[in-house]
Amino acid sequence: MYAWLIGLPLIVGAAALAPFAARRWHRGVIVLTAIGVLLLAGAVVLLLVAATAGSASAAATAAAGTAGTGASTGALIGAGIAVAGSTIGAGIAVAYTGAAALAIMSERPELFGRAMVIVGLAEGIAIYGLVVGIILIGKA
Repeated sequence: MYAWLIGLPLIVGAAALAPFAARRWHRGVIVLTAIGVLLLAGAVVLLLVAATAGSASAAATAAAGTAGTGASTGALIGAGIAVAGSTIGAGIAVAYTGAAALAIMSERPELFGRAMVIVGLAEGIAIYGLVVGIILIGKA
């Protein structure tokens, strides 16, 4: 529940700043605004569901006698954030290093091996995030 209270202002801010971030693309502003509105609507719906079902699920958990579900939920959310963040970071890194590698290979084809090593290192970021996610899931 606390994660939603912290994350909701971030989602609202991202939805509000999306049109300003896309000033170069005139059609992209409409698309980003629509995506931001959908994200905001989905977050509000999830917040309402979490707020109304919180007491019922807590009572069901207490009746079932299971303990530690909060810690496992936190570990699973952390694993998702680790994998998502590393994948996005790897995508950005591969975009820049891949473009630079293609530019250098067009001028000097003998540098193919060195350029591909740099692109491979950028792809390794996603693998590190996946390893961290697997470790966190194992702790859950």
